[in-house]
Amino acid sequence: MPINIDSPVARRIAAFAFLFSIFGLTFWVLSPFLAALAWAGILAYVTWPLHERLCRRLPGRDNLAALLMTLGVAATLLLPMVWVLFTLVGDVAAASALLKQLSIQGLPPLPTGVREWPGGEWIATQYQRVQGDPAWIAAQLHALGLTDTGNVKALIGGVGRNVAKFGLAVFALFFLYRHGDNVLAQFRGVATRWLGEAARGYIQAVGVTVRAVVFGIVLTALAQGTLAGLGYWVAGVPTPVLWGVITALVSLIPFVGPVVWIGLSLSLLVQGATQAALGLFLWGALVVSWADNLIRPLVISGPTRIPFLLVFLGVLGGLNAFGLIGLFLGPVLLAVSIAIWREWLAHARSAEADPASTNLI
Repeated sequence: MPINIDSPVARRIAAFAFLFSIFGLTFWVLSPFLAALAWAGILAYVTWPLHERLCRRLPGRDNLAALLMTLGVAATLLLPMVWVLFTLVGDVAAASALLKQLSIQGLPPLPTGVREWPGGEWIATQYQRVQGDPAWIAAQLHALGLTDTGNVKALIGGVGRNVAKFGLAVFALFFLYRHGDNVLAQFRGVATRWLGEAARGYIQAVGVTVRAVVFGIVLTALAQGTLAGLGYWVAGVPTPVLWGVITALVSLIPFVGPVVWIGLSLSLLVQGATQAALGLFLWGALVVSWADNLIRPLVISGPTRIPFLLVFLGVLGGLNAFGLIGLFLGPVLLAVSIAIWREWLAHARSAEADPASTNLI
């Protein structure tokens, strides 16, 4: 039986196939740049109040205001982050060489003063057990890949790609400042057209979540930098304030902060300051690291009204699924899902309260 190409069904199928192909190919073309565009959108949204204030001071000079905001964000956030990434690569390379040396020569002797600590006998026993088996140390370091130069080269390559993404994000940030109002208005119009008035609640959930995640990251980084700087000062690390600032900047990337205080602990260990090295390591593991596990989810879960456990899983799952940008995408997806779920519950309760409304034809 021949198909009538002039029928409404055939036209709808053809239109759907055309739109699917166009949008699919568009997504394919833009897919390498989606992470950079997402970063630009997040930075533009968080700093938008400052942009509006600058536009009021420079009426009719929108291009200049957008340029000044872009340069300001790059100077205060992106450039220090790039510097931290390259510093991190150097620290990781030095730490890899140090660990390789330890795997060959073994651990230095433990000072006798450690035994006087609370639990010092247990620490000394475990340390001597590990110290007496250099082959086991070398095997563990090799299994973790900490002495493999190939991993360091891969890390350098990853840093180079992230620097390129940050550069593209800065480039896109200017245009978002310049045309952000029009883009957001068009997005709201399309979302409302397809999803109805509920789209406004979803967009609000996304905005609140992104802002809460950013503030959670900044507060966590400041807390970790402060606590780590105090530990560096007590342990006798040179320039503890500088290392505290570096720790805070590195801690903007979740779960990367320990690289700094672990590296400094190893440095003190090699220099023979074993007591200070162990104290700094324990301070970092028991105090500094827990700031990341507690402050970040609490700050995020408050404004978003998302349970603490879901925020924590959203951060970890987002990082695992999408990389660094998943730090925002994970909680945002959970926020939208919970907003949809709460809307369904509200509809269900209203239907139960007014059963006659469900029987209308």
